[in-house]
Amino acid sequence: MEKVPPKQKKIRGATKEELLNFDKEKLIDIILQLETHNAQLKNIISRNLNDDIQSDTRVYKKPFDFAKCHYRKVLFKFLYFGWDYQGLAIQEDTNQTIEHHLFHALTKSCLIQSRETANYHRCGRTDKGVSAYGQVISITIRSKFPPEQQSDPELLKTEMPYCKILNRLLPKEIRMVAWMPIPDGLTNFSARFDCKQRKYKYYFPRSNLDLPAMRIACSKIIGSHDFRHLCKMDVGNGVVEFIRHINSAAILPVDDKDCDLPTSMYSLIIEGNAFLWHQIRCIMGVLLLVGQGLEKPEVFDQLLDVESNPRKPQYNMALDIPLNLFHCEYEIEDTNKWVCERDEMMSVVSHLQNQWSIHSVKTTMIKDCLQDLETKYNAISNSEIFSHIDCLTQGVKPKVYTPLLKRQTCSSLEERIEHFKKKRNIPEKENNEDLK
Repeated sequence: MEKVPPKQKKIRGATKEELLNFDKEKLIDIILQLETHNAQLKNIISRNLNDDIQSDTRVYKKPFDFAKCHYRKVLFKFLYFGWDYQGLAIQEDTNQTIEHHLFHALTKSCLIQSRETANYHRCGRTDKGVSAYGQVISITIRSKFPPEQQSDPELLKTEMPYCKILNRLLPKEIRMVAWMPIPDGLTNFSARFDCKQRKYKYYFPRSNLDLPAMRIACSKIIGSHDFRHLCKMDVGNGVVEFIRHINSAAILPVDDKDCDLPTSMYSLIIEGNAFLWHQIRCIMGVLLLVGQGLEKPEVFDQLLDVESNPRKPQYNMALDIPLNLFHCEYEIEDTNKWVCERDEMMSVVSHLQNQWSIHSVKTTMIKDCLQDLETKYNAISNSEIFSHIDCLTQGVKPKVYTPLLKRQTCSSLEERIEHFKKKRNIPEKENNEDLK
């Protein structure tokens, strides 16, 4: 009997032959989609199981009467280490986001009734793995005092201890730092739209990088440019304008007294009003190529010249973990002051000191072991291996390096727009929310 050929295996609607014709970026997207879908299913199953357990132990509580409360609009400044989280923005398929825990604390403490009624805005939407020291949100929350008394600076000292209340309910990786009252005349004030400037830091070890070349490269991105080749184009969400203004970009040592060793820590400090999706990580990915001598600083001139180079070359962006939203600046800070609860600030500082001790001890142990291996055994010289930054670039490192402008390219912006128009996925209004 003649064998019947097996049916072709399909992955999300694509045949094996179609997959063989896809470029590297498309295949990576498919793999990431499958992994995300798998994680979503696991989270949904886990959440359903937890809901079933909690439904059996739920105790009736009298609902809180929010109609009897006074409210005030405030800014909150808080920090978080996002290494183990799926990003800032709340997501339907996972509870491992910063906003999920933030709103859990806000609602459980009855500071707000719901997100929908709280007039909530965030300054910057950080992605999976990204941290923040200076994240800011604006929100309307419950107050001890009626509106006519809220402008009295003396009463701020006896207002509800917002940071203390929330920190008792938040995970240890998320800490409220301070809050600021927003005057009555600024009822439309938004942490997102009224932010004057955002500062990011990307940390990395010195290794054997050519820091002067990296600094020359940084100077080329300052000013207004079309950064479509230095970001991930989010055309599907209606982002079709990629001109952004960088106020400053610099490579500086974290500690001026420790800046000459391969293990000395440096950071890219970059400031601007708004950033595109993965813009800083793409910039850092190319900067690391410049620092390794694989590209010249002038490669940024070519990547920013979208007329001569209409298609983005395929390259790997930098890792998410070292990126930190360090500071958000507002004009309101010129007249208003952040309210810092001394006892709670001491608690936050103590917590961070403990975290520093644990991580620093681990780092010192690894460094001590590394130095011992380098000095005791003659098989490896101190200057033979510099792999400190290999882990900071995503993807596989090729054995033979291909210059950026000689690589395969992605679809142009015009081709992407046409593609999504056919799928009718381009919204009527452009969405220019800052994505990092």
